[in-house]
Amino acid sequence: MKEIAPTLRYERRWPVMMTIVAVILLLALLPGPIRLMPLWFTYVLGGAVLVPIAAVGLTAARPRWHRVERAVTLLFVVITAAGTLANLGNLLIAMAQKPANFTGLQLLASSVGVWVTNVLTFSLLYWQMDRGGPDARAQGTDPRPDWLFPQSGVPDQAPPGWRPVFVDYLFLAYSTATAFSTTEVAPLTTRAKLLMMLESTISLVTIVVVASRAINIFGS
Repeated sequence: MKEIAPTLRYERRWPVMMTIVAVILLLALLPGPIRLMPLWFTYVLGGAVLVPIAAVGLTAARPRWHRVERAVTLLFVVITAAGTLANLGNLLIAMAQKPANFTGLQLLASSVGVWVTNVLTFSLLYWQMDRGGPDARAQGTDPRPDWLFPQSGVPDQAPPGWRPVFVDYLFLAYSTATAFSTTEVAPLTTRAKLLMMLESTISLVTIVVVASRAINIFGS
């Protein structure tokens, strides 16, 4: 009798695709003097990363598409993170050198856009980095984890075979940017701790410096 191959498991990709679309829109809506990347490059970058992610689902998650997805997602994260830092720098320069060229509303909207982009970008990075990425987690190979989730430490509180998915990493990134510290998820590796420190620093500068300056303009 012919042996039936086991069905390949994979994580649903629609939350990831929605996140990438949100990042592209946020980058595109930033004011021209603050935005680093031209609009055409932003849209091309988004399309380039969405295609392999969609292909993972359409091709029953073939390993080849997983490798392509991982490579382009990490490249997208690097470019977007660099763009976020550059956009934040442009905001600080605009506040210091050309404050009359920006209204309080523009500064506040730009700071919100930079902050949200920071959260979404790091959520994508955490999702691809932890335990070898979504493919390794779905298959249960589980290399050494970068974060310890409470469901992993207390099996009785999680369904059998529980694995973290993208929403768990989105919550991790959001908590890091708002609390500036760990919440229920504990970092286990040096790279995880350094990345969370970087995300918290970007969030802190955005909130304290840029947003507070915009509020001061409204109050004056």
